[in-house]
Amino acid sequence: SSRIRNVEVQSADGVAVLEDCIGFSLTKTISKVEEKLKKGVLPDCQDDDIISRAGNEMGADAQIRLLKAKLRVTQEDLANLVFECRKKEDENQNLETRLKDTEEENTRLQRTISMQQSQTEKYKMLSQEANKKSEGLQQEVTALEKVLH
Repeated sequence: SSRIRNVEVQSADGVAVLEDCIGFSLTKTISKVEEKLKKGVLPDCQDDDIISRAGNEMGADAQIRLLKAKLRVTQEDLANLVFECRKKEDENQNLETRLKDTEEENTRLQRTISMQQSQTEKYKMLSQEANKKSEGLQQEVTALEKVLH
């Protein structure tokens, strides 16, 4: 993720060139391809059937323009992917923050529940003691009533 955030945009011959901080340079790569094209050597584009089919029929300038256009499209795709990655990173950060907040709230609620359970047990014991005392007093009242009658 830090690699995606360190992408910089440069301009070379009217073409936006993405360059990361690790040292890879599309500008240098383009220059090498242009040199090969000027010498009449086509770049290795085994998966690129447009260049391989039309490569022999178009001149070096046309090939360079085509490669630059394809580069522009690829860079737009890359920029869109970088944007989406940043969006997902932000979304993940927000979700992590929400998760942390939820976990803290859960811990707080667990402490509250524990305190309330302790208080409930305390009041149950007090209630039982009061009931026993009440029963004892009720028996005394009954005994005193028998003595009075």
